[in-house]
Amino acid sequence: MVRARSLATAGRRTRSPGAKLGVLIASMLLAAGASAQSRNDRPLYKDPAAPVEQRVQDLLSRMTLEEKIAQITAVWTKKNELLDAKGNFVPNAAQRLYPAGIGHFTRPSDRQEAGSPLQTPFRNERETVELINAIQRHATRSTRLGIPVLFHEEGLHGHQALGATHFPQAIALASSWDPQLLERIFTVVAREIRARGAHLVLAPVVDVARDPRWGRFEETYGEDPFLVSTMGVAAVRGFQGTTLPLPKDRVFATLKHMTGHGQPESGTNVGPANISERILREVFFPPFQAAVAANAQAVMPSYNEIDGVPSHNNRWLLQDILRGEMGFKGAIVSDYFAIKELIDVHHLTTEPLDAAVYALKTGVSSDLPNGDSYALLPRALAAGRIQQADIDRAVGDMLRLKFLAGLFEQPYADAKYAEKITGNAEARALALEAARKSVVLLKNDGALPLRADGLKTLAVIGPNAARVELGGYSNVPKQVVTLLDGIKTKVGQRVNVVSAEGVRLTESGDWYTDEVVRPKREDNLERIKEAVSVAQSADAIVLAIGGSSALHREAWAKNHLGDSLTIGLTGEQNELAQAMFALGKPVVVVLLNGQPLSIPQVIEQANGVLEGWYPGQEGGTALADVLFGDANPGGKLPVTVARDIGQLPFFYNQKPSAHRGYHFDSKEPLFPFGFGLSYTKFELGEPKLSSARISANDNVKVSVDVRNVGSMQGDEVVQLYVRDVASSITRPVKELKAFRRVSLQPGASTTVEFTLAKEAFAFWNQEMKYMIEPGEFSIMTGPNSVDLKSATLTIGD
Repeated sequence: MVRARSLATAGRRTRSPGAKLGVLIASMLLAAGASAQSRNDRPLYKDPAAPVEQRVQDLLSRMTLEEKIAQITAVWTKKNELLDAKGNFVPNAAQRLYPAGIGHFTRPSDRQEAGSPLQTPFRNERETVELINAIQRHATRSTRLGIPVLFHEEGLHGHQALGATHFPQAIALASSWDPQLLERIFTVVAREIRARGAHLVLAPVVDVARDPRWGRFEETYGEDPFLVSTMGVAAVRGFQGTTLPLPKDRVFATLKHMTGHGQPESGTNVGPANISERILREVFFPPFQAAVAANAQAVMPSYNEIDGVPSHNNRWLLQDILRGEMGFKGAIVSDYFAIKELIDVHHLTTEPLDAAVYALKTGVSSDLPNGDSYALLPRALAAGRIQQADIDRAVGDMLRLKFLAGLFEQPYADAKYAEKITGNAEARALALEAARKSVVLLKNDGALPLRADGLKTLAVIGPNAARVELGGYSNVPKQVVTLLDGIKTKVGQRVNVVSAEGVRLTESGDWYTDEVVRPKREDNLERIKEAVSVAQSADAIVLAIGGSSALHREAWAKNHLGDSLTIGLTGEQNELAQAMFALGKPVVVVLLNGQPLSIPQVIEQANGVLEGWYPGQEGGTALADVLFGDANPGGKLPVTVARDIGQLPFFYNQKPSAHRGYHFDSKEPLFPFGFGLSYTKFELGEPKLSSARISANDNVKVSVDVRNVGSMQGDEVVQLYVRDVASSITRPVKELKAFRRVSLQPGASTTVEFTLAKEAFAFWNQEMKYMIEPGEFSIMTGPNSVDLKSATLTIGD
């Protein structure tokens, strides 16, 4: 090297200025050429500055058939084949078992498929991040094209993972009637999911639910398409944000389940949805349309059939409606094993290859959770049953998500950050706020709020008093607060709190386990006697009854049932309630449940009733705050609560000919849609229209004066309903078209203003065209769907 430097120096001493300039120019050209060559050597799909669609097409052009199939299949039930005895990722096993790479990995936080986290704890933050990072290192460094892996998780009301923040169940969140709250909640949920390394969440559920027997009712935002749409859009914005590419602390939302899932035949999960096209368009499609417009990037078809066609084979539904009319551009991911169920459940064919072909040609982009069906697609291609373009379209959908998530640039997660933000104080405070805002006061004869200084002994009785029910798609959060613990913390030493279980709902089993064992009746009768003995000395009783996520849940198999023949209290809870009422003491009932309950006798005899649903990890604190008046309940029911199971189906936006009446029985619901009381009192004025007559393309503003005439700060939800007075197609007697939750101090007032656009008055005519028919419309406003004041709007030609 010394000699080379000397020769170079000697040469420079003898060069002329012109020679020096020539060398400089040559050097610059060589450098430029080398730089250009370097850029040209980098594939277009690895260039973050290139348009996403160009990157997708470039990568597709380089992939083998096997590599493409890997992108539309996934790993779940065989994940342990990739791990050693300590749960660590083994790259050699991945190379051997998945030589074309891994496209999609299902639920990295779990250890054994759908096993119960109460029996086998899921991975914590660090363990999950380490697993994901190891898989990503292998995928990006050791596979031919370096395609990163897409990971998905569940996040119905919180990340379904160990230590994550668990917010109130979806039906409870809907009771808040507060879309801004939901957006904040799902921003936190997204942050906790993304921090561990996943990029796609299988939520929100935007099914409209119309049968309380259905075990998945709790996963929904209720019975009304406008409320479900509004809450669903808020969830999508929380999960994804409002811009693409995906921000670093967000995840792609998946809209579930398209569609008709929420009104199954006989109320049983995956049952046929015997729903007309008109009702689909009026009730079940709008939440999907709204969420697609909010840029949701994934949709999951439903398990059920509509008019003889299962959703995973319904081209009209997924192509004409979803991609055509709604303009959806994202990925369609199958529900778990749903392609296989075209064989096992729907009996469309006996051949697995047929099922795979049906789903692919229908437009399903990815086969979850394993990909066993789509693994057969090379055979279908060789037989000419599908085209290469069919596979490329599906692969492109999944690759697009990866590019939009920035995975080719940064596929890794940070364990320290995940540990820092998961279940932190900010998240717990939000969970508490959400639980408070979700509580619905159904009855109060003056017993509420309780006064600690007026009580010597308080009995807290019932199967849900000293245990926490989080609802479906839950895990084990860092902390939980039972109702009993919340009350004890609230009253401290001022009140003697006594407690008894009263009735046990299950001896064993939970939401995850197939087998659930009910207690013996004689054992529960003994528990009721014990509860009576405990409560006899009390000045008042808080009775915590309701449901269990082991009893009313997703029925995902014939050996894992969860739908109900009844919409009342299970077990001996009615006998427990009667025993408490018989003591002649004030009884406040706290309902903790996922299913709307028809319990007229309990409602009639109780002094106060709170609907708490499954209120999340901080529910005990929130309920204690409400019971003792430190929080004023302002939630509203997102469902109609039937008086009797014989009234089903029962929803407020019924047609004029519905519910004529019953011989010797009431046709009225136990509680109407939108109902909820407060510890204070509000006065709502009549709706005022900006114009009493408009044209079909005009908007109209509706204003409502609201005043808190009580003595306590509180929240009211101003609800606006529309009725088409006379129309060429039968229309509902009322439809929710706007709402707003407002908070007012005692004596304070405000004016709530809504703007109704033409969509508030349009409907599908006999030719199934969306249009506005001139005529009169009733504009109705009030605190629920029954106690309404109205004004008349005329829409001209």
